[in-house]
Amino acid sequence: MFDTEAFKAATVLSGGVARRGETCGALIGGLLALGQAAGREKIEDTQAYRDAMKPANEICDNFKLRVQEVFKSEKSLESTLCRDIQSIIYGRAFDLNEKEDYQAFLDAGGHGDTGCPLVCSIAAEVTSEKLEEILG
Repeated sequence: MFDTEAFKAATVLSGGVARRGETCGALIGGLLALGQAAGREKIEDTQAYRDAMKPANEICDNFKLRVQEVFKSEKSLESTLCRDIQSIIYGRAFDLNEKEDYQAFLDAGGHGDTGCPLVCSIAAEVTSEKLEEILG
């Protein structure tokens, strides 16, 4: 079932949060899904908080490794920042809030099958793998 409200809410996560090149919005979406499944319900529940951090970190680490593998990068992806992922894919980062740079991103294939949509699918895959492991 497709949740249009969640999709709508996630709109502003694209481009590394409001096109700022920060943490990959698709990865944030995956972490939110993990939180729905394994997060705490009360701020005081520090054990549930701690328990959720292990799979969250595993999702982040697996995401970085999978991006490196899929894009055949010799360079290690040290962060989950959109700008760093762009550098792995395109050899440079783009300022997606600047019209010319955004167009250069599009021209490089940013919204093509081997660009951002592929990165989004990697985030979804590593998240779903972890959720399946947790939830059975």
